[in-house]
Amino acid sequence: MADKDYNVYQGEDGKWRGERQDASRASVVADTQKEAFEATRILAQKAKSEVSIHRADNNRIRAKHSYGNDPTSTKG
Repeated sequence: MADKDYNVYQGEDGKWRGERQDASRASVVADTQKEAFEATRILAQKAKSEVSIHRADNNRIRAKHSYGNDPTSTKG
């Protein structure tokens, strides 16, 4: 992951956050995972980066979405 990639995760207070990898605080704070993802997705699209969505129960990544940082020379 690059420094401009984002993570969506649930904080200790139960709020969902969207945060850039190298940031010290969240760029997005929302009540639901969907709201946090949708707002974070807009930021990731502008930065042409990736969003990783984490599960609330064990904080493992459950999904990744890429917006423009895919290699162009892949087969398949």
